[in-house]
Amino acid sequence: MKTQLTVSALIATLALSGCANMSETQKGTTKGAAIGAGAGAVVGAIAGKGKGAAIGAAVGAGAGAIAGNVWSKRMEEQKRQMEEATQGTGVAVSQTEDNQLKLAIPSDVSFASGKADIQPNFRSVLDSFATTLKNNPRTQVTIVGHTDNTGSDAINNPLSLNRAANTRDYLTARGITSDRFTIDGRGSREPLVNNDTPANRAQNRRVEIFVAEPEQAAQ
Repeated sequence: MKTQLTVSALIATLALSGCANMSETQKGTTKGAAIGAGAGAVVGAIAGKGKGAAIGAAVGAGAGAIAGNVWSKRMEEQKRQMEEATQGTGVAVSQTEDNQLKLAIPSDVSFASGKADIQPNFRSVLDSFATTLKNNPRTQVTIVGHTDNTGSDAINNPLSLNRAANTRDYLTARGITSDRFTIDGRGSREPLVNNDTPANRAQNRRVEIFVAEPEQAAQ
């Protein structure tokens, strides 16, 4: 089994090492293939079928390539549009390592403390965001709500989920189909900074939106 897992590690390493001179689109696909290869080999090794690791790695690589995200011209344009739309609002727009567009929306833009109602400043951001989603209909959207540590999990967990749900509902009301969304509420479990000052707690009360264009969709 050790030899089989070494083979999978080598495949994954070679795949990732080739990223240096690749475009962002190629990087997303290659990383997905590497992860898939490693996972496939582990499954093959556990099965204990001799060449299972190598076969599993090959199958996993193919699946990983399909599952990877790409940073296409459409995604780059969407990022540019959101940077323009959110300039001066405090919303941070970035590209993640796995080729997702990320919008980090602070509490003073999105929601009042202890509330899940969308604030007026947030509506204008979401209106612009809905337009970019219509222009790039192949993407999938994940919305994650967060709180600070004020109050108990019994309060914070549903509050963070309700914030994500209200964000989704606002976007679906503007013509984005609900099957493009995944929502999650993580309460106070993933703070950006220590919850030791009012300013820090405000940073931790936030909504994060991730937009991904799967490799398969980009074909």
